[in-house]
Amino acid sequence: MVHYQRYQLWKKGEHIEDDEESQTLLMDCASSAGYYKKTKPKLLSLLLLSLLSCCFILAPHIFGWSSTFSLLYSSHEEDEGLVADTRLNSPLCFPNSIESLCCDRSSIRSDVCIMKGDVRTHSASSSVFLYDSKDKNSFTNLVSTIVEEEEVEKSKELQHEKIKPYTRKWEKSVMETVEELDLIAMKDNPEKHHHCDVQHDVPAVFFSTGGYTGNVYHEFNDGLIPLYITSQHFNKKVIFVILEYHNWWVTKYGDILSHLSDYPPIDFTGDLKTHCFPEAIVGLKIHDELSIDSSLVVGNKSIVDFRNLLDKAYWPRIGGLIRDEEREAENKLRDNLSVSPSSSEALLKINDKVQEDQMDKPKLVILSRNGSRSITNEKLMVKMAEEIGFRVEVLSPDRRTELAKIYRSLNSSDVMVGVHGAAMTHFLFMKPGSVFIQVIPLGTVWAAETYYGEPARKLGLKYIGYEILARESSLSDKYDENDPVLRDPRSLTKKGWQYTKSIYLDDQNVRLDLGRFRKHLDYAYRNSVSRIKRHSHLQSQ
Repeated sequence: MVHYQRYQLWKKGEHIEDDEESQTLLMDCASSAGYYKKTKPKLLSLLLLSLLSCCFILAPHIFGWSSTFSLLYSSHEEDEGLVADTRLNSPLCFPNSIESLCCDRSSIRSDVCIMKGDVRTHSASSSVFLYDSKDKNSFTNLVSTIVEEEEVEKSKELQHEKIKPYTRKWEKSVMETVEELDLIAMKDNPEKHHHCDVQHDVPAVFFSTGGYTGNVYHEFNDGLIPLYITSQHFNKKVIFVILEYHNWWVTKYGDILSHLSDYPPIDFTGDLKTHCFPEAIVGLKIHDELSIDSSLVVGNKSIVDFRNLLDKAYWPRIGGLIRDEEREAENKLRDNLSVSPSSSEALLKINDKVQEDQMDKPKLVILSRNGSRSITNEKLMVKMAEEIGFRVEVLSPDRRTELAKIYRSLNSSDVMVGVHGAAMTHFLFMKPGSVFIQVIPLGTVWAAETYYGEPARKLGLKYIGYEILARESSLSDKYDENDPVLRDPRSLTKKGWQYTKSIYLDDQNVRLDLGRFRKHLDYAYRNSVSRIKRHSHLQSQ
């Protein structure tokens, strides 16, 4: 996990957003009216322009307009500089606009721009153009015509926005590594023919797989879940245009992408063709850590709906894996037995009966770590869990592990145990109602709760955070018991990310107090047995 403290400060309220949308809009209109009353303008057109401005701003609130993209208005105030930037560079979009470009920059997490009309890519210049074929088809063009007619006529450029389509806008260090796009609305020349190599009849969603891509937490939190939030309402009739395109990422998450889009993704930088779209969303909407606010999503979709999509994405592959394993096991058993076919069949039935008996036991999956934050007495924990009554599977995933295999293990589990780290993201693969036990090393309490504990509860899991004691940490072998590293980890972590990373993430292992930990496994076992019985009862009815 990265940059706990910087994000923690924001969570505590360093940046404040004002959600009083209507109040802001009314103040804007009132200010305009007051200005014209004091200065008594001589030009009737300017007064008319002011009144039109208020009408256009208030109209969506009065008539309840909504658009396909759920466009947001620039009403959130973080500070004077941001508000000024939003109002000057991000004109409002109206649902009945034929051609428009607008950007919502109110979120501290990401910017999202909407382009509607004749949208064309130009990867050589990292640009996306919107050609405006009408002189007065929107409020923006009306203002340009009255106020800046001569400048627009010379440059043909109506509007120019810059955006980095990645969802960690608040984290400047990583955003500096993300490719920037120029979004340019141009006044079209009817006499000029604009070349188009590929004409698409469905919208596009532009986003980056740069930044922290390569870490499974960020791949889901900053990529896949925001992509679902932004695109699911298109019902797969959408094309993904990817900046900082990685073949391995598309291959790894191809099963998920195929359930969000019917079309192959486009490598923005690598594909030099001019792609033309009727609409485009540039940037992804993001809500919170590994979660979805259903009130902000078209169709009121939640994180449970995202998990259901994972089910659809991975079960065809899982079904194939199961069939292959069954055939392999059957062939292996027959090959190793020099007995008659009837005896072989009998042995197969005995083997099946043993497997059925095992399946009646609750399944506990341990996500095992190598290196830092590993459980040094893991084998003893496995033995204890088996004595309690669990069927235990130890899983050690790495970057090369096929996600369908991880999904299969955790989807069929009743309990998951793991030490805080990016692999805890796989709780998304568990069924609601299952138990998730996160072992929390020293110095990671806030991050463990924020990034995994709270999101797990939102998914409907029974979450247990097991905070280790100082004596359970390998750091107790290196530091005196009164050292702040052991006695007061917060005094170290609040100094910055490097302290957290170097001391508590990269240099700490865990030796569980099995007596303390057993209490949580006992609870998880009772909960799982009860859940299995309820499920069996419902199936028998």
